[in-house]
Amino acid sequence: MGKALKRQFLPWLFLLPTVLGFIVFSWYPIVLGLIVSLQKYHPIRPPQFVGLANFETLFSDPLFVTAWKNTVEFSLLSLLIGYLVPVVLAILVNEVRRGKSFYRIAYYLPAVLPGVVTAVLWRWLYDPGVGLLNTVIRVFGGQGLPWLMSADTVIPSLVFMATWAGFGSTTVVYLAALQGVPSELYEAAEIDGALVLQRLRYITLPQIRPVMLTMLILQIIGTFQVFTEPFVMTSGGPNNASLTILLLIYRYAFMYFDFGVAAAAGFILFVVLLLVTLTYFRVTARLEE
Repeated sequence: MGKALKRQFLPWLFLLPTVLGFIVFSWYPIVLGLIVSLQKYHPIRPPQFVGLANFETLFSDPLFVTAWKNTVEFSLLSLLIGYLVPVVLAILVNEVRRGKSFYRIAYYLPAVLPGVVTAVLWRWLYDPGVGLLNTVIRVFGGQGLPWLMSADTVIPSLVFMATWAGFGSTTVVYLAALQGVPSELYEAAEIDGALVLQRLRYITLPQIRPVMLTMLILQIIGTFQVFTEPFVMTSGGPNNASLTILLLIYRYAFMYFDFGVAAAAGFILFVVLLLVTLTYFRVTARLEE
């Protein structure tokens, strides 16, 4: 009986550190954030329960709607521009016969740079006066673009920069997935006379589809939490055109010292991402069926 109990509980004992870490570093902050969102909270004063007053303050703030609009726009553009780029690059690198290691390193280099360093670098590239991009445009006889200075171009500019900074690590994931595709499938397809696009459609993409679906939801969650790029490059400008929900949370917490409203905004973001994730899993499950 003792050995049976040992075999039964030993796996749970190995899982205990992971479970405790998940509770302490994931669920506890979520519960604490909900509690703080119901309080008038200040670091040097005792918290005071105020119910839903923080949520009312948040919903009455016009910047809350603006921040969500900008966040959704950033996320949609990031998916439209940046989702397929790593897939295409991974397939191209995987098809290369010589110099494959060089291309892997070259694609991954942007991911090595810290986010703040990348944002400062691209802020100089986007500079309307002496920036590299406008300088090249003027060399070819064109007019420089306002990039970060215009409400029409600031979000696409941030998306392009974020795509450049993040596609390297995602490409490596897809390359690893491509290595797991059985070579026998390609050999059989070549014997049957399948062309490159046919092999791509009927072998490559179906084989890496689970990885693509996982990376899709991770990219959705990541783009909804964009902060470094607008914080360093635009501070939410011009005229709050690049204000995101995390940047608004930062303002409430560390500029207005209203941690209750900041926690309320963070909890709403958590609920939205949870609903998006659950909906995504339900839709993908139906598609798999």
